[in-house]
Amino acid sequence: MGTYFPTWAETAPRLIDVAAGRAPADLVIRNGRWVNVHSREVLDGQDIAIAAGRFAYCGPDAAHCIGEGTEIIDAAGAYMIPGLCDGHMHIESGMLTPAEFARAVIPHGTTSIFHDPHEIANVLGLEGVRLMHDEAALQPINIFTQMPSCAPSAPGLETTGVEITPDDVAQAMTWPGIVGLGEMMNFPGVIAGDAKMLAEISATQTAGKTVGGHYASLDLGPAFAAYVAGGPADDHEGTAERDAIARVRQGMRAMLRLGSAWYDVESQITAVTEKGLDPRNFILCTDDSHSGTLVNDGHMNRVVRHAIDCGCDPLIALQMATINTATHFELEREIGSIAPGRRADMILTSDLTTLPIERVIAGGRTVALQGEIQIDCPHLDWPAKVRNTVHLGKTLTAGDFAVPAPEGANRVRARVIGVVENQAPTKALTAELPVRDGTVGTDEGNDIARIALVERHRGTGGVVNGFVAGFGYTGRMAMASTVAHDSHHMIVVGTSREDMARAANRLGEVGGGITVFKDGKELALVELPIAGLMSDSPASEVAARAQSMVEAMAACGCTLNNAYMQHSLLALVVIPELRISDLGLVDVTAFQITPLFEETA
Repeated sequence: MGTYFPTWAETAPRLIDVAAGRAPADLVIRNGRWVNVHSREVLDGQDIAIAAGRFAYCGPDAAHCIGEGTEIIDAAGAYMIPGLCDGHMHIESGMLTPAEFARAVIPHGTTSIFHDPHEIANVLGLEGVRLMHDEAALQPINIFTQMPSCAPSAPGLETTGVEITPDDVAQAMTWPGIVGLGEMMNFPGVIAGDAKMLAEISATQTAGKTVGGHYASLDLGPAFAAYVAGGPADDHEGTAERDAIARVRQGMRAMLRLGSAWYDVESQITAVTEKGLDPRNFILCTDDSHSGTLVNDGHMNRVVRHAIDCGCDPLIALQMATINTATHFELEREIGSIAPGRRADMILTSDLTTLPIERVIAGGRTVALQGEIQIDCPHLDWPAKVRNTVHLGKTLTAGDFAVPAPEGANRVRARVIGVVENQAPTKALTAELPVRDGTVGTDEGNDIARIALVERHRGTGGVVNGFVAGFGYTGRMAMASTVAHDSHHMIVVGTSREDMARAANRLGEVGGGITVFKDGKELALVELPIAGLMSDSPASEVAARAQSMVEAMAACGCTLNNAYMQHSLLALVVIPELRISDLGLVDVTAFQITPLFEETA
C-alpha cells in the first residue's frame, strides 16, 4: 500500500465487475451520508462498495455488490467523507520518522500527505531524501514526496551539510513516489533568473510534475510576477487576505496553513468567506506541526475545524483539504474524493462541524477506530551514519558565547531578532545594550536574550553570536536545538553563557535534539538521533518529551504559544526580516549579511 498503490488500470476489471454486481465487494459501508466533494453536497442513505483497495460503487443501494466474504459496516447515518490531505508539510517538524508520523496522524483522519523532506536534505543530501521516500512508501497511507529544491535555501548566506543540485532533482524525478519539487524558497534566485534554480524547475516541469512555491515577501508587484512566471504553482507563506488574493489571481493555489505555531488561515480565508473568490483554488495545510500537536490536538482535522470556526462552510473547508489538494498535484483521479476508481480512503464522522474522527479507512482497510490505530506502520532500518551527524569539533565553553564589544565602547546599539508569536516572520529590531568587561551584555528588563548558531556539520567549532527578543526568558537559562531550519546547525538561545555551553555540549553528546537548562541543571531533553531532526521512538513518547520541553521553557519565563517553533526557525534565512546563520546575521529584506552593531557610544 502507501505510495506504491496498484493502479486504476490494474484494478479496473475487478472494479467494473463489482459495480455491475458480477463479483462481490471486499467491503460495503451501508446507510451513510455521502459527502460528495465533486458536487459539494451531502447525499443521505447511501452505500459505498470497495474492492481491491478502491471505490467500486457509490450510490443508494449496494446490495448487488454484497456476496460471500463481503465485510459490511453499518454507517448508521454517519457522514462518509474523503480521507484528509495535507498539501504541504515537513515530516521532520513532527520530530518523527515517516512511520511514526503516520502512526500519529492516521487516527486523526489524514490519509494523504505531500511532504518536502528538505530538513534532512540539508543534513544528508539526496541520500537522506531517499531514506525518507523509502520509509514513506511502506506506510498504510499515501505519503507522497516532493524533492527538496533549496539546500542551501539562500546560497551565500548559509552553509548546509550537503548541497542539492539540479542533477539530484532530475534523478529524483524518476523515483515512483516523487510528485514534484519542494518549496522553491530561493525566491530572489528565481526572480533574478538564477540558472541553478531554473534548471531544477525545468527538470520538474519536464517530468510533468508540480513545482512548489515559497514567496516570503510583502512585495506583490513585478518581483512577485517574476516569481510566478518562473513556475512555482502554489504558495503557503501568505499571512494576509491580500496575499491569498494575489496568489490565486496569478494562477497559483493559495495554501493556508495552521501548524503548531503558524496561524495563517483566519487572516486569509476571508478571501473566500467575504470576498467570494473561487474556493477551488485554496488548499489547507499544516507546514510544521510538532509531535505534541499531532498527538494531543490533531492534524488536518484540526485545520478543517479551525477553517470552519473562521466562518468557512464545512463542505468548502473539506474541499480545501481533499479534492482541491488532489487536483493541484494532478491526482484527482486517485485521491481526494469518494468516487468510483479512487483509492478507498475515507472517514466516518457523526458531525461535519466538530469533525470527530470515528473510523478511518485507508486503501479499503479500517486503519483507526475511535482514535486508536488498528494497523502497523513499518520502519526502515536507518543506517548508523544518520545517527552520527552532530560534529561540534570541540567542547564549547562560556567564552564561545561572549560577544566582544567594539574597542572603547561603553554601550552599543545592536541589531536584535524580534520573535513574533504565531508567525514565521521576525522583526528587525535594535536596542542599546551595556558593555561589561569588554563584552556586550543582555537586557532582561526589555526581554533581550542571547542567540548563537553553532556549526554542527563539519566540526569547525564555529559559533556566531547575536541577540533575540520576545521569548520572555528570565533568570539563568539556555535552550539548544539541532533542529534549525533550514541549514540545521545548532541554535542556542539563553541568558546564561555557561548554560548555553552546557546545552550545546549536551546535544553533542546525545547526537542531536532539544534541551533546556536552568541554573546549571537540565530540565528537559528530547533526543532526536536521526540526522539530529527525528526520533524513531513512538509518537506518544516523543510527544511526552516535547511537552516536558514546553513546560521547561515556561519554567524559564516563556509564555509564547509553541515558542519552540519560533526558536527552530531563527536561522531560516529566506523569511524576513532578520535571522542568524553560520556566516553571520542576515538581513532577509536585503538578502545580505549585516553587522551586529549599528553604532557605538
